[in-house]
Amino acid sequence: MKREEDKQGPSEKAILAALSTVEDPELHRDIVSLGMIRDVQISGGKVAFSFVPTTPAGPMRNELQRRAEEAVRAVPGVDSVEVKMDAEVRAHSPLKGPRPVKGVRNIIAVASNKGGVGKSTVAVNLAVALAKHGARVGLLDADLTGPNIPTMVGLKHGYQADTGLVPVTCYGVKVVSIGFLLRPGMATIWRGPLIGNSVRQLLHDLPWAADGELDYLVIDLPPGTSDAPLSMAQEATIAGVVIVTTPQSVSLEDATKAVTMFEKLNVPVFGIIENMSYFLCPHCGQRTEVFGYGGARDAAEKLGLDFLGEIPLDAEVRVSSDDGVPIVERDPESPVAQVLMLIAERIAARTSVQGFFEKTAST
Repeated sequence: MKREEDKQGPSEKAILAALSTVEDPELHRDIVSLGMIRDVQISGGKVAFSFVPTTPAGPMRNELQRRAEEAVRAVPGVDSVEVKMDAEVRAHSPLKGPRPVKGVRNIIAVASNKGGVGKSTVAVNLAVALAKHGARVGLLDADLTGPNIPTMVGLKHGYQADTGLVPVTCYGVKVVSIGFLLRPGMATIWRGPLIGNSVRQLLHDLPWAADGELDYLVIDLPPGTSDAPLSMAQEATIAGVVIVTTPQSVSLEDATKAVTMFEKLNVPVFGIIENMSYFLCPHCGQRTEVFGYGGARDAAEKLGLDFLGEIPLDAEVRVSSDDGVPIVERDPESPVAQVLMLIAERIAARTSVQGFFEKTAST
């Protein structure tokens, strides 16, 4: 940090004191003690500094920037404030557990205990949403028996069959799917040991950090409590799991089973998403609760988990998935895309909070 250049201007001590009144609402500490304020420069009444929160996708990022600017402007002698925004995502670092994936700071798994709830669609759009926020993101399709992410990102099944599996960048996200190796119509039969070995290779043998560390690796798990989720929990340090369900009671019962499984595996559950929550008529705007409504919120409350959001039912989501263009990319201003962007922010915030308290516990 540079010392003040003009005795008539504010002191660095006064600037930092003002910034220390701004508290991160997630971490409940001021932004100075959290190390988010860097490179303070003062020239007369001009003040500049870098503001480095723990994620580029935090829901309070812009609000914290506004508060920081206001706090500094209120210091006597300040004429102008320039803030350079950046982000530094903390790596998930539990005190014990499976080895981390090289080049990946945080793994976020997307799961359900029931098929057909839109889990893969949610996983793809969350990954792209995090990338659009400025994070470095990967997406791993861990549904070994039914990989469909190639279709959702606009790539042909089997297009890497002759070259070998490597991450490919789609919509700013590094994507890997076993479907890249399987030609259309090719059936695969997986048993427990094969699944475990394949999961291990997908996590640890691929060059995820070939051009820089990933802030987040989003993993689309297969539905159910099968070998793949178990192997994933044993082979990687997962920052947290997001459970996707729909409003019907049968889906909610299965979501509860999924939560129980991950709790037994000592994997944190970040919260529950209600997909296909309601239908908004594109012509008249009337809302119809096709599958019921609010069940996921109630389940989250009963289980003591965060309710991460409700995603409306929209035919354009299906169309965009079939076309290989995620809805947050194809129509970012649509209601469903806006909800997905908000959910991505909430998940990033949960990851940040957990990383902070893990670091605090280890010191």
